[in-house]
Amino acid sequence: MSKPGSVEKMVAFAEKVIPEFMREGKVPGFSIAVVKDDKVIYAQGFGARDPARSLPATPKTLYGIGSCSKSFVALAVMQLAEKGKLKLTDTASDYVPLKLGLKGKPITIHHLLSHGSGVPNLATSTIGLSRGVGIELGVPWGSADDFYRVVNSANPEIAADPGERFFYSNEGFRVVGNIIQEVSGIPFHEYVQENILKPLGMRRSTFVRHVFDADPDRMTAHWKKTDGTMQPTGFPYPDVSENPSFSWNAAAGGLMAPMTELATYLVMLMNGGVHKGKKLASGESIEKMFTPYIDHTETYWGMSRYGYAWSINPDFHGVKQVSHGGSLLVATAHLALIPSLGLGVAMAANTSRPPFATIADGIFAALLGKDPCQHPHLVLRELMRSLTGEYQIHMGLEKLRVINKGGLLYLEQKDPFLDAQTPLIPEDPKMSSLRFYTLVEGIKAPIEFVETVKSYDLFVERYRYHKRS
Repeated sequence: MSKPGSVEKMVAFAEKVIPEFMREGKVPGFSIAVVKDDKVIYAQGFGARDPARSLPATPKTLYGIGSCSKSFVALAVMQLAEKGKLKLTDTASDYVPLKLGLKGKPITIHHLLSHGSGVPNLATSTIGLSRGVGIELGVPWGSADDFYRVVNSANPEIAADPGERFFYSNEGFRVVGNIIQEVSGIPFHEYVQENILKPLGMRRSTFVRHVFDADPDRMTAHWKKTDGTMQPTGFPYPDVSENPSFSWNAAAGGLMAPMTELATYLVMLMNGGVHKGKKLASGESIEKMFTPYIDHTETYWGMSRYGYAWSINPDFHGVKQVSHGGSLLVATAHLALIPSLGLGVAMAANTSRPPFATIADGIFAALLGKDPCQHPHLVLRELMRSLTGEYQIHMGLEKLRVINKGGLLYLEQKDPFLDAQTPLIPEDPKMSSLRFYTLVEGIKAPIEFVETVKSYDLFVERYRYHKRS
């Protein structure tokens, strides 16, 4: 039986793991806000929003929140549906020049909102985000016509009937943004500004690049290169106000917001669409957004399913957790909430993604009276850390290293006769045993760690290696 939740334990957990993850991931700046019921119970900035000028990150720092923007798109659709302007079962091509789809099996707004169109991701965001850091991929990209040329040419890529298989699709949400623009009669970003951001008092949140650039408390995005170096860069989305006919390009992930304002947004969602007595959407519409429609991915808590712009874990310590991450490659964010308990968290960083989900899970665990440090990711992380290092056989005649690369252990062997890295595949993904294997031309080769009084031994084929302290 869990103990009563503790704000103090939650804060202690956050103050411990966030700096650790920032150090490991070379994250310059990080901001967070946690809400319980209608109040912000914790808000903090870590590191620098602009390291070059030593400007601190704060809970009010503006970040690009990437795909966390998608839930604002879904909410806008629900508003229009409530007004009778559209139906979720409507075929998308009834509104916009989308020619993608199987004959007799139309792609509906519902399919687009739940990533169930059956179309694999076409990487349209890669085109724009690459341009944002100065890399041109050679694909014409600057207008609605360009967008539909790319998307409508992809009919041979369709891999499933609508609603049958999950394929995360930035293209799908851009199409939904276009539908919002066509139905409302105003640019997509203006619709969201007038009908969601303003009613919530999210005065600094914006899709407009020049508004972001003029804000004194804004992030400087950082491109983490493959060699580990960090390059400051601008916000990778263009200014939607300069190209309003293609404003809906930003629907996939162009919103910029501070965590304090996102906290207000989460509270509204948990209050059934109501903010300070004003109804932005009905409770039924919010519940539809939080309803699982299609299998998403396996998690520590079982199969996650997808609603409308939200991932749903139905059994996080016995309660439903709803969440969504966002990445612009040079800035990232994460929103998570437990609607039944009025708990929510908003986080963002000014570079590629730290393990936001683990931080959110730990925060919720502490508030539920559980030990946040027993999160499976943290337990596995510590175990893998203890297994990494240099190993050698008797008299040191043979040596190897165990390294952690991208969350997977590898054997690294370098000597005059061999230079290789071999992945170690655990027999149990949660590593309840220390038995692993490698694959050599389809044949399993067993590998086993054995805990000793002081450290670990490692058995590889004919050899017994001892970990050096």
